[in-house]
Amino acid sequence: MNSADLGRRVGVPSTALFTDQYELTMVQAALKAGTADRRSVFEAFTRRLPEGRRYGVVAGIGRVLDAVENFHFDDEMLAFLRDQRIVDAPTVDWLADYRFGGDIWGYPEGEVYFPGSPLLRVEGSFAECVLLETVILSILNHDSAIAAAASRMSAAASGRRLIEMGARRTHELSAVASARAAYIGGFHTTSDLAAGFRYNIPTVGTSAHAFTLLHDSERDAFRAQVDSLGRGTSLLVDTYDVTEAVRTAVEIAGPELGAVRIDSGDLLLVAHRVRQQLDELGATETKIVVTSDLDEYAIASLAAAPVDAYGVGTQLVTGSGHPTCSMVYKLVARAASADPADPLLPVVKKSLGAKSSRGGRKWAARRLDEHGVAEAEVIGTGPVPAELADRQLQVELVRGGEVVAREPLEAARDRHVTARSGLPMSAIQLSRGEPVIPTEYV
Repeated sequence: MNSADLGRRVGVPSTALFTDQYELTMVQAALKAGTADRRSVFEAFTRRLPEGRRYGVVAGIGRVLDAVENFHFDDEMLAFLRDQRIVDAPTVDWLADYRFGGDIWGYPEGEVYFPGSPLLRVEGSFAECVLLETVILSILNHDSAIAAAASRMSAAASGRRLIEMGARRTHELSAVASARAAYIGGFHTTSDLAAGFRYNIPTVGTSAHAFTLLHDSERDAFRAQVDSLGRGTSLLVDTYDVTEAVRTAVEIAGPELGAVRIDSGDLLLVAHRVRQQLDELGATETKIVVTSDLDEYAIASLAAAPVDAYGVGTQLVTGSGHPTCSMVYKLVARAASADPADPLLPVVKKSLGAKSSRGGRKWAARRLDEHGVAEAEVIGTGPVPAELADRQLQVELVRGGEVVAREPLEAARDRHVTARSGLPMSAIQLSRGEPVIPTEYV
């Protein structure tokens, strides 16, 4: 049915057509060749981090579990495939009974990753695994990009509150996924009610400039808002004159005024002036919230400003310049049959340039230095060295087609704080650089 991120049951439609056509035509050809049932191992990973990024953030695992669970073809979908002659009749019949029955292991949500990290390992027959490629990559590439941007913004904010408010800057369904990923990456609240309903993320919101412009005066607008939402509300003070607006806001709400929001101008200068004015008016506990096309660099530049919270939209939901993580999904091992006793044979794509991959069913562990700080991402295909046995990163997610690792979203959010704090301090620098730890293959 749905993710149990929160315990609220929300219907999820079939994800079976969230895929590329060649996934189905490969299944058709493999069925005809008698190779569709060969036991196979696919892995999702990225060959490199986005330019200048020091680490990646795993997000979307909970949504992947939903997608796998809901990957089935209903009668209307099967009729479409048949009528459009996308696949032949025997393949349509095979798809009618499709349910993923294999195993999935992967990095838990909120964990960090590096080039080559086997973020997701999908095992089963070739046919049942290959069908999941597109939807898995669609989710992981999007959500991990947003979470990485959120993490950088969270680091730059240094504990100050972050509000996700990008719903109007992206596709309506992407907005919900973005709010979820941002929460994992360190944001505190969202303006998107669908995200609040779906994932139990705290929601916030008060008024826009249109509300002020609706009324005959700014005073009338502030009075209406305070009468409706209480003295603890946030008043938007940059519709006309900021100084006059702050004075009016405190006159109406008193020193109990919750916050003022600034959405334009030189935020550093205006924030200092507003803080001084609020203190002089006795509103020493009133918070200052700033918005206006912020990204991690703008947030960092406001570190010395008396700002209590940042609202971020466009740059967050577009990954702050990196809207994808360039993850791929590759067959890395397969057997000669469906027999579990048949050995898995490593397979690898050989190509010129940077698109080669490494074969074999992989494990991953993070080696720490004498201070408990990560020093390398270690990836191997043989036995796990004893000294790394308790540092393995992959966890079991799906066993025999059944999801076994659902968790509250808060668990992923807390995990990210722990994972990021375990990296070298240079990980949170905003300057461009190489991955903060190397990837080693053994």
